[in-house]
Amino acid sequence: MKLTKRLYTLSLTVTLFVTGFLLPGFSTSCTAQTETNSSPAYSCIEVPKSINFCGTEIDLTRYDRRERVDRELMAFTYMHSTSLQIIKRANRYFPIIESILKEQGVPDDFKYLMVIESNVNPLARSGAGAAGLWQFMSGTAREFGLEVNHHVDERYHVEKSTVAACKYLKQAYRKFGNWETVAASYNAGQGRISQQQEKQYTDNALDLYLVEETSRYVYRILAAKLLLTDPTRFGFHLRASDLYPPIPYRTIKVTEDIDDLARFSKGQGINYSLLKSMNPWLRGSSLPNHGGKEYQIRIPDSTEMYYNPRVTHPHNPAWVSE
Repeated sequence: MKLTKRLYTLSLTVTLFVTGFLLPGFSTSCTAQTETNSSPAYSCIEVPKSINFCGTEIDLTRYDRRERVDRELMAFTYMHSTSLQIIKRANRYFPIIESILKEQGVPDDFKYLMVIESNVNPLARSGAGAAGLWQFMSGTAREFGLEVNHHVDERYHVEKSTVAACKYLKQAYRKFGNWETVAASYNAGQGRISQQQEKQYTDNALDLYLVEETSRYVYRILAAKLLLTDPTRFGFHLRASDLYPPIPYRTIKVTEDIDDLARFSKGQGINYSLLKSMNPWLRGSSLPNHGGKEYQIRIPDSTEMYYNPRVTHPHNPAWVSE
């Protein structure tokens, strides 16, 4: 299964390098320090000797592993606006993702796979058509139980798409037996990883010679973990009020057609734009429901959707530097 597409990765890579070269003075850990001659000097994030991923300690002292992680750490350091948005959005979505991963028996570290797939953007869509936080293609989404059509696309449903991703990850683990290889298969597909394991006589994906996109993939996950474990180490200093808070909502259960979602929104005391924002899986202007399926539509609390005077509590205290 190919859930990450090259066009999306190419676009992200271009973003990394463009922001890195055009914004050298941004305050990061690989920060540009102005010397007396006004020329910037750079210092970089130190690569750890090892990192724990899903309970396995991965040695990063071997030259190829160290340099691959180093590349991804530099990318996150200079991906200024994107990295900041990742941290802000994670405050809203990580509690949801973590709860489902735990419930489904999938290691918590796979939330970082979601980070590199979509930059924690539920509306993310690649040029190849992969969509949502977990970047499912439509066929794979249906295979793992998601509804995808012109009116409903559950790839954009945070909870349901996360459950579907867990199904895939557990299926892959039954096949490969280690989580690093499971992570690589999310990018390249289980068939291709199995084929390369046989050709190269090794079981661990970190030791496979693969196309560049897949070779970088697991290391990008590890770098995302380092970033979100301690953003200040990368020079990202946020206040609690900078983080995106969860939006309180009430749920309406619907089992009949909704011919006009804009009119439905008005009847609920909100506008169409807010309805779509809270329910991005609603793709059309109506919701046909000929089979009597129950849909749960979220309506934001009209008194709790404002930042001021709400106090945002950080999901991870390490994200704020107050």
